[in-house]
Parts: sequence; structure tokens; C-alpha cells
Amino acid sequence: MKAHAPHCRVIFTVNEMKRLGRDAAELTALADHLTAHGLVLEMLAGPLQGMYDPSGPGRLLFGFFAAMAETERENIRESTLEGLDAAARKGNHGGRPPVITDDMLHTVLRRRANGETVENVQPDLLIPTGRRKGHSPSLSSIYPALAEHEKTQAYPEAVETAHAEFAALQQRDRSPK
Repeated sequence: MKAHAPHCRVIFTVNEMKRLGRDAAELTALADHLTAHGLVLEMLAGPLQGMYDPSGPGRLLFGFFAAMAETERENIRESTLEGLDAAARKGNHGGRPPVITDDMLHTVLRRRANGETVENVQPDLLIPTGRRKGHSPSLSSIYPALAEHEKTQAYPEAVETAHAEFAALQQRDRSPK
């Protein structure tokens, strides 16, 4: 960008320092890269509100507050994981409830096996929860559920392996460092 207007002052503006990078090293490297290319870094909020000065005490302060932002980000991440873990132990896994329930899927499969089309079965299905409770699901909701069911039936060992690997990753992320 600076190459297109070498005579102009280009200011790279972010809301807060912690929005700029994930950790102190990344923040410092990015700020140094921007300054090396003639761009000025401006932060609208946070402890270093205003233009970033990479010289002398400005660099030291930036490094300090970058480390503080990294610590804050890590604390938020840990709290979020703890909250998700506590909710999962209570049986809450978040996200929207599935539109196509297992009962609906089995109804579609049974009636398709008897020769009916999905289009004929669709009006008889009712969404049990959520904003569209009592309405019939769309065909664009039914067909992916059928495709997922067929994949599960075709490759059961792959599905079990994927679930086991996912559980292992979650356990690894939750374990203390």
C-alpha cells in the first residue's frame, strides 16, 4: 500500500492491541514489520491508545502491554474451555439443535424403503424444537441428514476413529500444561 503512495503517511488502525495478534512475539513482530515498511500503527482503545512509537520507551511499553494482552487472551481461552467442559458434563453441548432428529431420519428411511419419495414424506415430518417448531423441515435439511447417515453406515470404522481422535484432541487441550 505504501508503495502506491510513497509521499503519504499510511496509518494502520486497530481497535485494540489484542486484536492485532495472538501472542506477544506475534504482536511485536507485526508492529516492527509495519514500521519497517513505513506504516504507522494506531490503536483506538486499550492501554497504548494512539500512535505506536517503536523507539526507546515506546518499544518497551509495547512489549509489556503485548505480554499482558497475551496473558489476558490465554485466561479468556482457559475460562471458555472450562465453561464448555462444565456445560458438556451437564449434557449441554451448545449450538443449534438439529432440525432432523433421529426419529425423523428413521421415518424417512423406513418410508423410503417402502417405496415413497422424500418429497412425499417431508410434509408428514414436524420439527420438535426451536423457532420452526411444528413446521415441516425443508428438503435441503433432509437430504444432507440422509447423506450423513449413509456415510455412517458405509464407513462405521472411519466414524469411530474420527470420534476417538476428536475426543483425544479435546482431552489434550483440557489437560494442564
